[in-house]
Amino acid sequence: MITPVFGVLQEVDLGPLAPEHLSEIFIGIAFMLLVFLVMWKFIVPAFEKMYDERSSRIEGGMQRAAAAEAKAEAALAKYNDQLASAREEAARIREDAKNAGAQVVAEAREKASKESSRILESGRAQLEAERSQLLAELRGEVGGLATTLAGKIVGESLTDDERANRTVDRFLAELETAR
Repeated sequence: MITPVFGVLQEVDLGPLAPEHLSEIFIGIAFMLLVFLVMWKFIVPAFEKMYDERSSRIEGGMQRAAAAEAKAEAALAKYNDQLASAREEAARIREDAKNAGAQVVAEAREKASKESSRILESGRAQLEAERSQLLAELRGEVGGLATTLAGKIVGESLTDDERANRTVDRFLAELETAR
């Protein structure tokens, strides 16, 4: 069969696909235009709609991901702030506890010092009282011995209490001045 292509005649054997009549070519072109118009009118808009929906879902997902990332960064910043605040609070509590411990130790030392002073004063007062008591007893005993001895030396009885007391006082006064 001979077919004109671009004004040049060529003989091509198309086999069973070769059109028998020129009307088959026009009908084929018409059906192809009809299919093209149907696709252009119905199928392409459906694909465009589906493409737009998918694009908007992807963009929405990206926006949600960006919002979630921003929210996560804000939460992380808040967490870091809270952590820093908690560390500062812990440091302050440690410092307060340290100061309170030092204050308790100082108070305990002061209390112990006061108690020690009180015990020493009490002991001194008790020693002074015992000393006074011992001196009184010693005076009585020394006085009795002295009067007995003086009575034996003098040969006269010194049983008069007033006279004996004067003698004992004089003797003790001489002992204290001799020291």
